[in-house]
Amino acid sequence: MNPSLPTTYFDTLYGRSPDPWSFETSPYEQAKYTATLSALPHQRYARALEIGCSIGVLTERLASRCDELIAMEPAVVALERARQRCRGLGQIAFLQASAPTAWPAGTFDLILLSEVVYYLDPPDVSRLAARVTGSLRPGAHVELVHWVRETDYPLSGDDAAQLFIAATAGTLAPMTQQRTEDYRLDLLVAA
Repeated sequence: MNPSLPTTYFDTLYGRSPDPWSFETSPYEQAKYTATLSALPHQRYARALEIGCSIGVLTERLASRCDELIAMEPAVVALERARQRCRGLGQIAFLQASAPTAWPAGTFDLILLSEVVYYLDPPDVSRLAARVTGSLRPGAHVELVHWVRETDYPLSGDDAAQLFIAATAGTLAPMTQQRTEDYRLDLLVAA
């Protein structure tokens, strides 16, 4: 079993390219962002958490639906780009940290895990699931989105989603599941 990817992995990627996954220009990313936001059942969320905000492309779009949004990212360079991109959006607080080791205080009515859970090994997925379930408001939504084609990450997109869903069973229930040839989207709701 491969261990969770360290923060240095992401620091190296962003050191080589300001947008290593082409978040700003990729038609795949743009279509996935639209589907991610369209799947959310509420037009507005009081307090949301985005784990792994990267350079803030999705963060900027998500912020329009949040009274308060905490955008968390381990890579310093990526987080600074996200701050610059979203500098006019006062409802966003940025946190340089890596989940599940670090976690913001308080509770949330939306937690977004877009293409991040597969960077973790199974024990860290369990720790992440405990962090998530311990910080949900009643009726909160948790959205997972993961690439399902081949990767060199510790987990595949399907394995990451299935492990997380299994680890949160009893607290979170699947509400919507969508699949394309490239990604899967799982929307869960707190019981």
